[in-house]
Amino acid sequence: MAKMKAWFIAAGAALSGWLGILAVPMAILVISNIIDYATGIAAAKYRGNEVNSSAGLRGIVKKICMWLLVAVGMLMDSLLAHATVLIVLDVETHFVIASVAALWLIANEFISILENINDIGTPLPPFLMKMALSIKSQAEKQADIKTK
Repeated sequence: MAKMKAWFIAAGAALSGWLGILAVPMAILVISNIIDYATGIAAAKYRGNEVNSSAGLRGIVKKICMWLLVAVGMLMDSLLAHATVLIVLDVETHFVIASVAALWLIANEFISILENINDIGTPLPPFLMKMALSIKSQAEKQADIKTK
């Protein structure tokens, strides 16, 4: 048991070291993916939808594709960093594109979780949805600013 714990800690430390500044957003994204998936399954009954393995698999693939979008952002950040070195610009990127992509995806997950919880019948404080929509909007504005 101690060896397994040590392997998990080592793997987590290596992943955190590799992701750097993206470690926290990726952890939040993965946790929000799990919560969204669980609340989506629970809300399906209240929406009159059928829960089946095909829909469940599609949901899992969708979540994995979210991680791949952040990975594409990381690749774009790496390409940008490489290009700035080639043209002798001193620009620090530090996963800007990947961070904004992760933030946008997290906001989408928060919105979906809140919709699922609302569909189940749990009352929502109105500010939660407004805040999630605001985070999504701010991420979109940051991406607009960074690309202009």
